[in-house]
Amino acid sequence: MVFGSRYLAIALGLVLLVNPTAGRFHGDLKRPSPKQKHDSRRDLSNGLARTLNNRDLNHRRSTAETSPCIESNYTKIHAPRENVWAGLTDSEAASLLIWLFDQSDLNLTVTSSAGDWDNSIELVELMQPNKTNTLDFIDHGAKAPPRYAHVVIDHRSTVDPYFADILVGPFPIVNGTTKWEPLEYPYTRKTKGRVRNIDADSSLIYYDWLVEISSSISDITLSLWNATSLGLDNDTINLWGIDPLDQSDGRIRRWDQFWNDPTSAFDDSTLLPLGLYVHSDVTGRDPSKWKVLGWLYNNIFYATTNDFRKAFYSPGFERLGQNKDGKWAQTDQQGKVLPHDQSYPPVSVAPSGSRFGVDVEQKYVKWMDFSFYISFSHDTGMALHDIRYKGQRILYEIGLQEAMAHYAGNDPVQSMTTYLDTYYGFGPYAFELARGYDCPAYATYLNSSFYDDETTHTHISSICLFEYDADYPMQRHSSSNYVAVTKNIYFTVRSVSTVGNYDYMFSYSFYMDGSIGVEVRASGYIQSAYFAHNEDFGYQVHEALSGSMHDHVLNFKADFDILGVNNTMELVHQVPTTQTFAWSNTPRNTMKLTRSHVKSEDESRFNWAANSATQVKVINLDETNPYGEYRGYRILPSTGTIHLTVENSTNLRNAGQWAGHDVQVTQHHDTEPRSAHPKNSQDVENPPINFNEFFNGEDLVQKDLVVWLNLGMHHVPHTGDLPNTVFTTAHSGVQFMPLNYMLGDPSRETVNMVRIDYDDGNVSAVHTFGQHDDKCELDFTPAEFSLWDYVGDVVVRKFPYDPNDPYDETDSIS
Repeated sequence: MVFGSRYLAIALGLVLLVNPTAGRFHGDLKRPSPKQKHDSRRDLSNGLARTLNNRDLNHRRSTAETSPCIESNYTKIHAPRENVWAGLTDSEAASLLIWLFDQSDLNLTVTSSAGDWDNSIELVELMQPNKTNTLDFIDHGAKAPPRYAHVVIDHRSTVDPYFADILVGPFPIVNGTTKWEPLEYPYTRKTKGRVRNIDADSSLIYYDWLVEISSSISDITLSLWNATSLGLDNDTINLWGIDPLDQSDGRIRRWDQFWNDPTSAFDDSTLLPLGLYVHSDVTGRDPSKWKVLGWLYNNIFYATTNDFRKAFYSPGFERLGQNKDGKWAQTDQQGKVLPHDQSYPPVSVAPSGSRFGVDVEQKYVKWMDFSFYISFSHDTGMALHDIRYKGQRILYEIGLQEAMAHYAGNDPVQSMTTYLDTYYGFGPYAFELARGYDCPAYATYLNSSFYDDETTHTHISSICLFEYDADYPMQRHSSSNYVAVTKNIYFTVRSVSTVGNYDYMFSYSFYMDGSIGVEVRASGYIQSAYFAHNEDFGYQVHEALSGSMHDHVLNFKADFDILGVNNTMELVHQVPTTQTFAWSNTPRNTMKLTRSHVKSEDESRFNWAANSATQVKVINLDETNPYGEYRGYRILPSTGTIHLTVENSTNLRNAGQWAGHDVQVTQHHDTEPRSAHPKNSQDVENPPINFNEFFNGEDLVQKDLVVWLNLGMHHVPHTGDLPNTVFTTAHSGVQFMPLNYMLGDPSRETVNMVRIDYDDGNVSAVHTFGQHDDKCELDFTPAEFSLWDYVGDVVVRKFPYDPNDPYDETDSIS
């Protein structure tokens, strides 16, 4: 069977949405049979629905929590106001779909019945309200902004297929009143919200065109690898390639490579390249005009299939080795068990229950002096809104904008691949978290939902909330007669999205000193390269395998509101100086501080300074502390961060202009809510959002500022990346810390501290400042016990919609 890239897995509506063993490049191409659907629906209606009601869809208590010390999972609270960033309700989505299918001008076909020449709905979700329409509501109690839907229509019933973003509303949906219009104001290219679809015939590509190509050299693949790719169920190799497609010279071209299929249940196909590449032109929608442009093997290019065959059967043709599946590519335990490793490791518990409040319906969270709302979208997954500290908003919004994986290599597949992952979406791949592994077993778990094929999928327990005790204290000091130490308790909200072969863990953490941390970690299978002639682009990591060097660059939006919406970015530079002082007769070599403001967008794109010698601050020039210092928050890397190594990327051109600097600052506009569009890869020369166009010299002094930050990793895979990259090293983070914002360290307010007084080796007093000294016995049960409750997702049919029987089918992730 010929399989495709990430796009194939998603565009064809495969079970990849609910199957983590299916990645970017492969999956079960068969939809569930009617029998399977019937059984799944029966299981849901007879058992799962009752189980979910018992658990509460929004959180589940571990069956191991039997200690009398456990009071509750979280405190139920009421949000001070509606979460205007939350998704559509079931009834809103259902009424919207009924209305959309009634619009004859859209000419829609239900997705399950749509072919390559039908129009279908790709996305339905809430259109995030404009900030200017929301501030009066969240700050002054005004009426909530009207709710609109963002809908993406995949128009394929034309020789020039395109995606169309439309705005529908306002809610409630009422015939005769509700209207749709092109959604184009958030985009730099004004084309009625449209962008071309160069993958419109992806099913034809993968089921016919690539099968035809691979069948034409089946004698060669049999001779090389004892395998064929003929579009049959028993195929053991497949063919897939570059993303985005080559869009040069007005043509659409592909490079595809043969890969071995896994022979086990493990998702390791990206470790099995075979080193034979084919180039083809697939411009237009008439397959009779598509053509093969050549073959590449062992760094030798053959212009035609006949040229390749002639060379292959000529004396002296060098045959290279192949990458075969095996235990080396599997993630189960292997090798000698480590000393004492079979004993249970240390575990963290919350003996008094969770110390935070949640409004599950509104997804509003309050921990200590922090509060925020959670939203969730198909393209970018989880985001936080209206983050407040001690009642004052620090951030209006923080969230992922785009994630890039830009590869390089000697072969065309590695060299021409640059994934822009919002094209596939982070929301559909935020699967249920594994209790005790992804997050502490005692964490509170929330659900997330996304639209797919006229249904809403709910991924159970895909967001976790928990407190944790860091492995170092917040503060300590020893003297000759006392030692004082404060625990470093922090609070985290986390989700994990598995986009193809990579697993991205996103964590937002809040600290007692008023700091906020943003961190991303990467794990999963590397996309590897064939080893031949790749020495300048990666290490050889297995017999015929090279690690494929690539940059992960993840762009985040941080919309700061420090003591009001009007802020300024200040740079405080630590510089060497030679200076004479009033008390010295000779010049002294020392250092000093110099201050400057980022005055306009002409100077607002920069990288972190060498030697970390510059403080980057968001301050309010109208707010000073009693000592005349401007109050604000500092932005600083907490771990390594990067920007894209490649300059003027041939692959991306104008589609990823946000990736070139560590820090970029713009004046807020409702027309610039995102730094990237999920369809930028469809027209890299003239994408829907060209981030460069955000920078037009606007004033940035005491304006509403948006800071665009890049996290990421330069990844040159090595043998330690087999079978999977590890979270411990593949991570990147940034922190926002109060600077001259408070009059002292606010973590002094916690009672999770101790002072031990002593003299001559004898303790005279132990001060615990009101901490509970309750004693209790914990009934420890291994975390694996509760993992039998793993569910996956719940699917609610929206068209047709029956509120009395809403469930469509449920697929477990196992």
